[in-house]
Amino acid sequence: MLDANMTQQLKGYLANIKQPIELVASLGDDAKSRELEELLNEIAALSDLIEVVRSDDDKRKPSFMIRRKGTDIGVRFAGIPMGHEFTSLVLALLQVGGHPSKAAQELIEQIQGIDGDYEFETYFSLSCQNCPDVVQALNLMSVLNPRIRHTAIDGALFKDEVDGRKVMAVPTVFLNGEQFASGRMDLEQIVARIDTGAEAKAVEKIAKKDPFDVLIVGGGPAGAASAIYTARKGLRVGVAAERFGGQVLDTMGIENFISVPYTEGPKLAAQLEQHVKENDVDVMNLQKAEKLIPASEEGGLHEVKLANGASLKARTLILSTGARWRQMGVPGEDEYRNKGVAYCPHCDGPLFKGKRVAVIGGGNSGVEAAIDLAGIVAHVTLIEYDSDLRADAVLQRKLASLPNVKIITSALTTQVHGDGEKVTGLTYKDRKHGADHEVALEGIFVQIGLVPNTEWLKDAIALSPRGEIEIDARGETSQPGIFAAGDCTTVPYKQIVIAMGAGSTAGLSAFDYLIRLPSAEVSEAA
Repeated sequence: MLDANMTQQLKGYLANIKQPIELVASLGDDAKSRELEELLNEIAALSDLIEVVRSDDDKRKPSFMIRRKGTDIGVRFAGIPMGHEFTSLVLALLQVGGHPSKAAQELIEQIQGIDGDYEFETYFSLSCQNCPDVVQALNLMSVLNPRIRHTAIDGALFKDEVDGRKVMAVPTVFLNGEQFASGRMDLEQIVARIDTGAEAKAVEKIAKKDPFDVLIVGGGPAGAASAIYTARKGLRVGVAAERFGGQVLDTMGIENFISVPYTEGPKLAAQLEQHVKENDVDVMNLQKAEKLIPASEEGGLHEVKLANGASLKARTLILSTGARWRQMGVPGEDEYRNKGVAYCPHCDGPLFKGKRVAVIGGGNSGVEAAIDLAGIVAHVTLIEYDSDLRADAVLQRKLASLPNVKIITSALTTQVHGDGEKVTGLTYKDRKHGADHEVALEGIFVQIGLVPNTEWLKDAIALSPRGEIEIDARGETSQPGIFAAGDCTTVPYKQIVIAMGAGSTAGLSAFDYLIRLPSAEVSEAA
């Protein structure tokens, strides 16, 4: 199961285990059970503090529990956690074995203090880049608090269970038998949802903060670059982000980040956050901006009101709120979201194995999605509004070579159909002839571009007809002392490397603005 390189790396990690652990296996007579048994024995051979115990007492086979010997502390995996979940397996082994987490001490204490009994079950896919964050967060919570339990389940391996629970997107989390959430969440988000006093504590904490020299709204590549550049100038910098990392967290492979041949979104997002925090930036995660009140006079304080009722003030602002997937805006789309309507083919594609799906959009992202899905599903129908596909020629040639793909151009999707529980098809209008056509299918993957996250800025600063923040070459907006960067702006190309450059520009412009204010208006830090 493990190649020589993985074995050597894992042996090095397992040297950090401090307390003995047991790998308690529940196995059947099938091939996957034999694979799991082989994996567990290979792991145990790498450390004297690990042993394999056969119990066969769990309803899911193959599955295993990582348990601290002589205690109830542990986590369970149903399936074989390889692929993207191999990191989750390694972390679980270390944490159950007594190796401390890197989570903030304040958050650890918050988890340990949660009252109540919580039984979590997470359905994941081995190809899902968002799933490990959820699995690892819930695993850590179950290690820190004995009243929290977690089982991570490979949806592709337990297909009957997935169908019975109507799971059509990953990660999907159940709590005490009821659906709790679907989609990517980090540790802070999960804790905030089950700790009823978390929001009030956050508001109280924010209320005590003094005005910042620079407040950055948004924690994607642009926001991270702005934070690093301004903090290195000696300014007092804060970042308020709804989720640190932004769209990068939803990106699978990144191959055009200059000097880095390949990386993945969640890894890059974690590196961005670490770099920002190393520069003494006050990062306020899970904070959604709702209203901007510009300063009444140049050099005054701008105010950002948050969804939880708190507000932040700063001498300068850098808006880097990014963008989100564009929706079709047709009847049935919202009703069947995560019930067949999906936006991430890498995450949710394996759940549609052997089924019929559609991809909406003929740009690079749509054609890439169709190519990926064609290797998993029974049939892909790609629907494009324009008369021609807009993807790169090399992608179009690859798509055309696939036998189970049908391409429909000059077509407008008008409705999503379902039976009340899941998608059953869609209707599209032939734009050339005006006729309506219905396609029977089980899944719809929407890939039609991005919408800037700027609705909260209307009437506060100038926006383009598409809702993008209008900026000049220095990143300046229509309001003095307010700058912007990244995918939420009028910059023509939405790319990670361009967002980082724009964020750096906005940061330098904010610093230049501050040092040109009358000296009485600049903080001692500047």
